[in-house]
This record gives sequence, C-alpha cells and structure tokens, in this order.
Amino acid sequence: MSEPNVLALVVLVLVAIGWYLSYSAARLDRLHARVQGTLAALDAQLVRRAEATLELANSGVLDAASALMLASAASDSLSAAEDEDTDADQQRFSHDREGVESRLSEALGLALSADALATVSEAGGFGDDIVSRVRATGLRVQLARRFHNDAVTDVRGVRRKWIVRWFRLAGHADMPQTVEFVDALPHGLRG
Repeated sequence: MSEPNVLALVVLVLVAIGWYLSYSAARLDRLHARVQGTLAALDAQLVRRAEATLELANSGVLDAASALMLASAASDSLSAAEDEDTDADQQRFSHDREGVESRLSEALGLALSADALATVSEAGGFGDDIVSRVRATGLRVQLARRFHNDAVTDVRGVRRKWIVRWFRLAGHADMPQTVEFVDALPHGLRG
C-alpha cells in the first residue's frame, strides 16, 4: 500500500470516529432535552391534579374532614410546585416534592373511598364532573411520570457507554434522576 493510500485511510478512519463522537454527543443532548421536557410536563400535570383536587375540596360534595384533608394536601402540592419553579437550573424533583405529591395521592385515596364516591354519585350534579376531572388528571400524572422515568432510563443507558464516559460527551451535565412518588389512583377511580 502506498503512502497516499495509507494517509487517506487514516484520514477516513479519523473522520468516521469524529462523526460518531459528534453523533453520540448530539444524541445525548437530545435525550437530555427530552428529560427536561418530560419533567416540565410532569410538573404541569401535578399542578393540574392539585388544582382539580382543590376544586373538589371546595365543591361541597365531600364531608368537611375529607374536604379539609384534600384542600391541605392540594395546597401543599401547589406551594411545592411554586417553590421548585424558583430554581430553574434544577432538573429534578426534590425528595420533599416527591413526599408532598405522595401525600396528595394518599389523601385522595382516603377521601375518595367507595362510600364517598357513591355519595357523590347519588348527589349527581357537578360533583361527578369534578371527580372525573380528578381521575383524568391522576391518569395524566401517572403517564407523565412514566414518560419522564423512561426518558431518564434512556439517558442513563447512553451515559453508561464507555465511549460517552471516556470522551466525556455528557460534559458537566448532572445525571438525571427518576421521580418516585405514590401516584396510584384511589381504588374507586381506577378504570
């Protein structure tokens, strides 16, 4: 093999390696952007769930104790969402926020027992609409959390590759974290 051919082969190999590194870095950047998008979507769905829960608590269709419990949990959720918004660089939920959202799910489970849902259904009117809205927002929270955690899993999978670690293609980006909290719908609301 002549010297120009060897040189051309070396250049071709270096170009291929450079292209692969560039492609990997761009893919990782897109995955990180997807994680940010899914986290924002999850935050929006959590706010909607808290607002629907607060509307249910203030509707007068539940007993006073259940309404107070739901109003308190929903208000805490909205406050936590507002506090998290102040730190735009944070790309994950705090453990406190996860705890607040779990408490809201648990409060919904306690307040929307089968007996309470039967009472609301018997009363008819707008109570059924509000309960349907709470159910719908709860389902969207479950989906948004699942999408976010799937996106985080994808990023972690790519970042575990030796080429990403060796060439530090992730830069200084923090490793994204999954969001773990209780998001189960009350038994009576499950479809």
